[in-house]
Amino acid sequence: MSEIKTIVVNRSAYADNDLEADYLRKYLKEKGTYVVNLMSSPGAGKTTTLTKLINILKSTFRIGVMEADIDSDVDAISIAKNTGVKSIQLHTSGMCHLDAGMTKSGLDGINIEDLDLVFLENVGNLVCPAEFDTGACLDIMILSIPEGDDKPLKYPLVFEKCDLVIINKIDTISYFNFDFKKCEETIKMRNPNATIIPISAKTGENVDKVAQYFIEKVNNWKEK
Repeated sequence: MSEIKTIVVNRSAYADNDLEADYLRKYLKEKGTYVVNLMSSPGAGKTTTLTKLINILKSTFRIGVMEADIDSDVDAISIAKNTGVKSIQLHTSGMCHLDAGMTKSGLDGINIEDLDLVFLENVGNLVCPAEFDTGACLDIMILSIPEGDDKPLKYPLVFEKCDLVIINKIDTISYFNFDFKKCEETIKMRNPNATIIPISAKTGENVDKVAQYFIEKVNNWKEK
């Protein structure tokens, strides 16, 4: 019987992407452009939240948006129409996430020379996007009330990775069995350093608090 060779693989399958992501962050620092990776499940309100947020922030920062989807340019058109900022669409050709190389291609396409802040709206998915480092300076996610308060238990990685968790659609909380305190405790169990801000992108409630969060983050980043 032939001898079976055993190979021990210690190198992460994501190692090449991680290196590219680190390089991209250094590049962004040199350019002075702060990139935010926004994740959520489909329908959580990413585009609506970005629209409200950008209309507050555009008087402070020169902003661009990269919209990632498997197909269509609906979101990019919506952002450009409703905010007036530079917006491009990234098609992933069936892939359910973005990685650092895709992000760099998008940044080259949007031309960051005249941008202070770029939002990257990742593909709607709570699993794959969290597994790949996009090279962004900050990772955030949106959880909406209709999705339920158990999502931090079911999809731990995305909550562990995010610096900011926005809980959207708080105007609907009376219609759903959503325990806000329980959800907050579970998020903190996963990620003690996460900032949690409840908002309603529809009514605009607390969106100004999210805007202030970004102003402080970008300014602190530029000062370092």
